Amino acid sequence: MNKIRIITFFIFLGIFAAAFQIGSMSTVSEEEAAAFMSEFEDLVLDIDAFGIFVHNTTIALPMFIPGFGVAWGIFSAWSTGFAFAAIASTVPEIADIPPLSILFLTPFGLIEVFAYSLGISRSFILIRAVSKKINLTPLIKPTVIEIGIVLALLFVGGYLEFYMIESSLNQA
Repeated sequence: MNKIRIITFFIFLGIFAAAFQIGSMSTVSEEEAAAFMSEFEDLVLDIDAFGIFVHNTTIALPMFIPGFGVAWGIFSAWSTGFAFAAIASTVPEIADIPPLSILFLTPFGLIEVFAYSLGISRSFILIRAVSKKINLTPLIKPTVIEIGIVLALLFVGGYLEFYMIESSLNQA
């Protein structure tokens, strides 16, 4: 990876974390929290490790779309933070957990934030190349490789997240 690629990655890692933190600081009304929790429970009722992978993949792949991926990634980070705020408003034990610790102190959180930042930063690189009228052909191979890396990371992350959820449920 060249220096610009690394810098771009870390900039968008920071932007993703900031958007997540802002979303997690949202004030969620009781009605919004109840509606969210109802939808959330339906979503995760029968989810397994592969289901987590598929869900995270449907979030991550649009992040590679030139330009749009940056906006989608920031929105996804904010909405995930908002989801945390909704859960924290209904589950008091969660309210004591610093939101960014889920991203940076859990193995699956690190994997996901790394994967999402890779997609968002690639989106930026691609839209920058388009705006400068740079030939995109040399960017195809690294983009495909990064998509493969993201898919592999999210696969591992989905199974790890599921394992951790199952382990905590079995201990309770």
